[in-house]
Amino acid sequence: MPADPERSDPPLVAGEREQLNGFLDFLREAITLKARGLTDEQARRVHVPTSPRTTVAGLVAHLTYVESYWFSVVLGGQEDPWRERFEEDPDAEFTAAAGVPVTELITAYEAECQASREIAAKLELGHRAPLRGDREVTVRWVLIHMIEETGRHAGHLDLLRELTDGLTGE
Repeated sequence: MPADPERSDPPLVAGEREQLNGFLDFLREAITLKARGLTDEQARRVHVPTSPRTTVAGLVAHLTYVESYWFSVVLGGQEDPWRERFEEDPDAEFTAAAGVPVTELITAYEAECQASREIAAKLELGHRAPLRGDREVTVRWVLIHMIEETGRHAGHLDLLRELTDGLTGE
């Protein structure tokens, strides 16, 4: 991770969609910045003994799945390709990361984020999508949820990266 990485800031003045997308993209960049430059061993290092799945690699894989689920599955209406794996292992996306090079995890995350952007761009913020049974969510809700989810895990990655090699910063 460069000492002072270039990073795009969310717009200070813009419409609702541009600000939501701007904050989500800002946090998505934080995820890749925290994961870049680590070896595979470093990305899999366990620093939280009570949560052995909480590794840099595991969190990047988890966020890749979360992007896919909320945008492709919920908003895009696609089948969840992980459904059967989750029946066997509720932490499947974390455990699957153990065998994938960190560079591939980052590339997959970035590709999934791009697919998410494309799906969301086609829908109005107030567009409703079915959610498990008779519930619904809007595109706005999904974007806000993803800001929260990505931000929470960016904080985890801040700590994991510092514990791994001492690097700090945004």
